[in-house]
Amino acid sequence: MEKIKILYVKHTGLLFMTIMLTLNANAQTDDATLPHKVSHAEPLYMDLVRDLGARKGEKEINIGVDFAKNRDYNEYAFLIEYEFAPVHRLGLEVEADFSFFKRAGGDAEIPENKLECLRFSSQYSFLVSTEHQATLAVGYTQILEFIGFKNYGDDHLIKGVAYNPFFIAAKRWGSDFHTLVYTGPVAEQDLAENITTINWLINTTFHYTIPGTGHFIGIEINKEVEGGRFQMTLRPQAKIKLNHRLAIGLVTGLPITEAREGSSCFFRVIYEP
Repeated sequence: MEKIKILYVKHTGLLFMTIMLTLNANAQTDDATLPHKVSHAEPLYMDLVRDLGARKGEKEINIGVDFAKNRDYNEYAFLIEYEFAPVHRLGLEVEADFSFFKRAGGDAEIPENKLECLRFSSQYSFLVSTEHQATLAVGYTQILEFIGFKNYGDDHLIKGVAYNPFFIAAKRWGSDFHTLVYTGPVAEQDLAENITTINWLINTTFHYTIPGTGHFIGIEINKEVEGGRFQMTLRPQAKIKLNHRLAIGLVTGLPITEAREGSSCFFRVIYEP
């Protein structure tokens, strides 16, 4: 009887080891079939459509709150976005932006409260180099701009359309330092007046990831050329990873070229289901 028990234990242990080795082999095979991906620290204010080098099945939900102080009014903005990767390297995103305004004092005219816009974006990473720790991507954003809430039913719902093709280049320096450039034209079409204007976005970011954590600190420099006029805002920022699914982002906006604009603060909740 004792021999039978010993044989049973041995065979059970052998079976358990075989199962574990098989599962581990399958996991290694699955990992081996995934495309290469370089981990980049990405901007928090003008975030990307999806991680650079996205892998099929990745998805993320973001909720953002922005408070900006201007000379004549305060702005409270909210956004919600959903992004996902239907195939390797391709990211898709849908975003809704809302804006609400409160007069700071006096009788100055202020913008209308509204659903600011809907954004439909795509992004494809066409080069991922683990050797050079770099990723290149192209993308496109279609923006629908809406009228104020109080004008619903009295005017056309969509007041403008914007077209934004863009290019992204990201580089990781060693294990902890990251740089990224996001640039492209934005063609804005006013549907009521049938006027189209073209602006340029040139955004650069510099980040440092804290070793052994998912946290980072850095700065995002948002630059825009609008009607021949250059505008720039510095956005120091930090990302705190609470667990493998949830993170929060904190951003401060410091306008450099616009005297009428005050500082702003932005808060983002990032959830990966």
